Amino acid sequence: MLYAVLKLLHVSSLIVWLGGMVFAHFFLRPAAQSLEPAQRVALMHGVLQRFLNAVLVAVVLVLTSGLWMIGNVARAAAQSGGRFAMPLSWTVMATLGIVMIALFGHVRFALFKRLQRAVAASDWAAGGKALASIRTWVGVNIALGAVIVAVVFLVR
Repeated sequence: MLYAVLKLLHVSSLIVWLGGMVFAHFFLRPAAQSLEPAQRVALMHGVLQRFLNAVLVAVVLVLTSGLWMIGNVARAAAQSGGRFAMPLSWTVMATLGIVMIALFGHVRFALFKRLQRAVAASDWAAGGKALASIRTWVGVNIALGAVIVAVVFLVR
């Protein structure tokens, strides 16, 4: 039962993270383009501040639950006298997941800080540049997330 609960937490956290990136990247950002720079940058700052804080929680839950599930399967194999060999899909998922977490860290702790400074200084041009950088790395993370989903369902 605990394994099922952790898997639910794992997948739910990923839905928040990946779904939120898709929403912001493909729907919110294009709609916000019609706003004046000051309004657009301020809106995106407010949205990203809330979203990135939620993703920080999601990342911790994804990492913790994923490591626990892998460890649980490895422990069960060892206790039964078997040998644990992580499936290819799990290896790809874990590796790309770590890359996604690193990219999230860059967005959250470097690029978003630039956006915060720009908003505090009412420097809308710098805010736009920070948002463009964030958009680029979010796009990369969306692509990585899509690859992970495909691998989980198509590779055994």
